[in-house]
Amino acid sequence: MKKTNAARILDRLHIAYEIKAYKVDPDDLSAVNVAAKVNMDIKTIFKTLVARGDKTGILMACIPGDDELDLKKLAAISGNKRVEMVHMKEIQGLTGYIRGGCSPLGAKKEYPVYLNDTALSLPRIAISAGMRGEQLLLAPADLIIAAHAQTADLLK
Repeated sequence: MKKTNAARILDRLHIAYEIKAYKVDPDDLSAVNVAAKVNMDIKTIFKTLVARGDKTGILMACIPGDDELDLKKLAAISGNKRVEMVHMKEIQGLTGYIRGGCSPLGAKKEYPVYLNDTALSLPRIAISAGMRGEQLLLAPADLIIAAHAQTADLLK
């Protein structure tokens, strides 16, 4: 199995992680579907959303797979007046990742990452390894270190 940029970053930082591979369903890239395939609770599968702030530009938010991002809360924590989701067709150009395989680690540029604070109560969470079909399992504190992430309540 070829290592993704996200996994190489964790290796370089000597951060322990586990890779869980799963069969991709191109018709259902939802975190709920991924959770079922890797046999994990949906609240431990964190999806990475790409947004644009009116002052800071591109940023990433990692939230539990079945929750909805509160753009007002993300704007407040990131120092923006307004934040909007980046259009699907822009994601690959900005991050190098495709929908269903967007990781908060190893994007083309290091964007600010905001992790929902529910992660802190969990021993391990799963994030995309940077490609469809692979999840990285790691301790939330290690993701915070690796992604230079800030934690906050980001949910509606």
